[in-house]
Amino acid sequence: MAQSNLNIRIDEDVKKQGEKLFAGLGMNMTTAINIFLRQAIRKRGIPFEITMPDDGLPKDFDRSRLRRSIADLRAGKHLTRILALAIQRR
Repeated sequence: MAQSNLNIRIDEDVKKQGEKLFAGLGMNMTTAINIFLRQAIRKRGIPFEITMPDDGLPKDFDRSRLRRSIADLRAGKHLTRILALAIQRR
């Protein structure tokens, strides 16, 4: 099998952390990247789930409802009801 070089730019700290991690797994960065690429080809996509950082909300929280409520607030809708609730809580 013919070999080819791949040059990439990466944050120095990320590279150091990756090298340390992979060394602990008994491999170098080249082997780890080869594994990633082969898995991506095999799965026909990124071989792991890409997610947003945890925002602290429960998994079943209705984020679309929250976005609509924020949009309504920014548009000035429902302010009297919200202000009334805020006053009641004081």
